[in-house]
Amino acid sequence: MHARGVIRTLMAGTAAIVSFGTASAQTAPGPAGTAAGTTISNTAQASYTVNGVQQTASSTAATFVVDLKANLTVAPLGGNTPVTIGESGAVLKFTVTNNTNGTQDFLLSHVQSFLGGLFAGDNFNVGNVRIIVDSNGDNEYTAADTATYINELGADQTKTVFIVADVPADQAAALASVTLIAQIAQGGDATKAGDPLVSNVLTANRDGVVDVVFADNDSGFGDAAFNGYGRSTLAYEITTRNVDLTIAKTSTIVSDPINGILLPKAIPGAFVRYCLIVRNATVATPARNVNVTDFIPANTVYDPGSISVGGIALGGECVTDGVTLTDAGATVLPVSGITGSFDDAIKQVKVTIPTLTSLLPVAVSFRVKIK
Repeated sequence: MHARGVIRTLMAGTAAIVSFGTASAQTAPGPAGTAAGTTISNTAQASYTVNGVQQTASSTAATFVVDLKANLTVAPLGGNTPVTIGESGAVLKFTVTNNTNGTQDFLLSHVQSFLGGLFAGDNFNVGNVRIIVDSNGDNEYTAADTATYINELGADQTKTVFIVADVPADQAAALASVTLIAQIAQGGDATKAGDPLVSNVLTANRDGVVDVVFADNDSGFGDAAFNGYGRSTLAYEITTRNVDLTIAKTSTIVSDPINGILLPKAIPGAFVRYCLIVRNATVATPARNVNVTDFIPANTVYDPGSISVGGIALGGECVTDGVTLTDAGATVLPVSGITGSFDDAIKQVKVTIPTLTSLLPVAVSFRVKIK
């Protein structure tokens, strides 16, 4: 940018003293520099004497507007995310920092297996990929986080971005790399995402207009320098392929046709409660799609509608029934998704537990009648 000022002086054999004024004091800029759109203006002054009389003269003001130096940093927040086979809603965390000297929007996208062979072991893709922006600055993904682009991010400010995806139920899977791509967009309208910035670097400078100059120089891995994009890659990593899952099974005579429930005996016509306590002892690694099956033993018949989940277990025995499940496999526990069924053709009881963590064992019970 060029200052174009004119100083006019009338000098009659006397010396003139010329001084250059500066713009009024401004707030010191941050790391991104002086805010784009800032008007910088100054004038020059001359003082002189004519016939012993002190005189002054001023130039016209030289004015220009600070242009937009568009830059960003996309970085991983932490390392790879350990996941289990079949896990849903697994999260990778990134940060996007606005290094531009202005408030900007950032458009977000992703690619999978971006580094290809450079990310050793990458052998599967995740599904149902979503990109979500942290809404409250806690760096933790919750249902309250819904924004899909970064809106009105100030200069030198940072936002956390989550990539949320589902891991396929593939026993051969090991590593899935995902690259977050952020693109600098126009700011100024909090109601919608701005359009991508367009560089004016190849046009002549305009003093009164904010031109856009891309300053991102992080080229490599498929990204070109000075294009307004930033990238960073993390991976979902399957590190655990088994858990310490156990089933403890006991039987209790609950009633007989002679004594009822008072000290019942295992005589023909008596009812027996089988109790199965399913436990996952591996901390932080859930077991998924746990199918608990049990065949009705010889000399007994299944008591219809007796499958239950969540009863009280003491000393390895179920002392009460839990929530009764249907023999037909319908979901009775919508929150947990646990289902039960009885196959009369093969005399098999089956209970399916979608997710079994180490926090709480699951007690399954059903009854048979002695023939």
